Amino acid sequence: METKLAIFQGKEIRKTFHKGEWWFVVEDVVLALIDSKDPKQYIQRMKRRDPELGKGWVQIVHTLSIATAGGAQRMLCANTEGIFRIIQSIPSPKAEPFKRWLAKVGYERVQEIEDPEIATARTRELYRAKGYSDAWIEKRMRGIAVRAELTEEWKGRGVNGEPEYAILTAEISKAAFGMTPAEYKQFKGLNRENLRDHMTDLELIFSMLGEAATTEIARKQDAQSFVENKTAANKGGRIAGDAREKLEVETGEKVSTSENYLVEPESKKRLRGKKP
Repeated sequence: METKLAIFQGKEIRKTFHKGEWWFVVEDVVLALIDSKDPKQYIQRMKRRDPELGKGWVQIVHTLSIATAGGAQRMLCANTEGIFRIIQSIPSPKAEPFKRWLAKVGYERVQEIEDPEIATARTRELYRAKGYSDAWIEKRMRGIAVRAELTEEWKGRGVNGEPEYAILTAEISKAAFGMTPAEYKQFKGLNRENLRDHMTDLELIFSMLGEAATTEIARKQDAQSFVENKTAANKGGRIAGDAREKLEVETGEKVSTSENYLVEPESKKRLRGKKP
């Protein structure tokens, strides 16, 4: 298990990667937001002061191994959601910016539920802020819509959410690209990052084709249950895979690439590629 440092209010916060997400040392976060030098005692008082936090403590906080100067130690850690819940119980001026930010995020979420177009507009702006080109964003947003249509179709055809969605998605990806999403992420050198946020235009197009074809096959063949939809997923992915292979023959280049946008935004790569 890898331990790293994060900077929080100018203080170093130890964190470790556990079950696919970062977990932060609770004492480090609390110490960054209070004036006391004894976070352990403060945490005990905080749980007494906030009975609901105390009751849910064992669900929020897990004991994980953290590397220290004296060797690995078992320490109380919480994921991002848990840390935000803890911050809500700290009556400190240092915690106020985070509380206001949480209130703003909650308000924005209510707005998005009332008007889904707001969520779409915000997603576009986030991608632009990260350096993605408008052309790439259009494909990514269309891919999100195609994916949503497919999962809605699965929901009405006897597919029981996760992990069955993940298995069917892997079936499409394997047939379309010769790799499951997990293998694809490894191929691109990704960890927690969203795979499709690191796909090129062509990779996004063939992903969409595989999922759109799967949706259409499931409808036309009236696929019911996980087993029948797995067959439809393989057929849909194979349609994208056949098209990908034909393009590769014509161009002499592979569609799947290890390229990702971890270091350089997509729009900058596009501009660099146009230079003589």
